[in-house]
Amino acid sequence: MPFTALPPDVAGPTIRRAFPHFYLFVMASAALAAATLARHDGTGAAWLALIAVTTLPTRQILMPAINRATVQGRKARFRVLHGLSVVITLAHILMAGHVLARFLNG
Repeated sequence: MPFTALPPDVAGPTIRRAFPHFYLFVMASAALAAATLARHDGTGAAWLALIAVTTLPTRQILMPAINRATVQGRKARFRVLHGLSVVITLAHILMAGHVLARFLNG
């Protein structure tokens, strides 16, 4: 999918700089939320801890592989790896939403 808001030579490097921070935020906020919720909902806390733990390999392994595929011009590999990162992020959003729904419904 081509970039539409920024030219590719600006958008690509900007995204590569932003995502390491995004993943750190996800890990820290999920871990903090898990620790905060643990006394009240062990299952919800476990889901949040799972988000924190699975974000680490996404940041440390998958993201660099995506960046390498981009630099090497390996478009098919990029699509597969980027698709996997999107699926992981969507799963994290769904898990967090499930925990939030559990919390709101008592």
